Amino acid sequence: MAAGFARGDEAALRDAYARWSPLVFTLAVRSLGNRTDAEDVAQQVFISAWRSREHFDPSRATLQSWLVGITKHRIADAHEARTRAGRIEAELVGVAEVDGGVFDEDLAERAMVSEALNGLPPTPRRVMHLAFYERMTHSQIAERLDLPVGTVKSHIRRSLARIRERWEVEDAPGT
Repeated sequence: MAAGFARGDEAALRDAYARWSPLVFTLAVRSLGNRTDAEDVAQQVFISAWRSREHFDPSRATLQSWLVGITKHRIADAHEARTRAGRIEAELVGVAEVDGGVFDEDLAERAMVSEALNGLPPTPRRVMHLAFYERMTHSQIAERLDLPVGTVKSHIRRSLARIRERWEVEDAPGT
């Protein structure tokens, strides 16, 4: 199975998933404590493994140990994303609580956000609109758009990264 996986045999991918996804999921759920996040990590592990299969060498490691290594990295990424999201949320709460009242949105800021969202592909743009303007949960968005919850979360995470990168480039000295 390992050699087939390294060669790109899709049957080997199915076999590897059937055999080791319970292990990957268990490691993720034990570390993250959240079933949905663990499902996302498990999905990311197998997508990552498949996309980088040319780096897998069956003579150096078993497929199981290679997948466990990828799992550890994805779990660390998930913890880092949680920390970052918590920091951003804390900053936004601090900005939003002006004199105990509701945050009065600045027109220029809304225009910047709108422009950034318009630069996204259609599906991520719709997901972001539902999340931030209609304040829908991941599950509600998934149901409305008939997408898996993990896909909705991935769209939001990637969209926020794109927007952040764009704003960082625009704020860079000399631009």
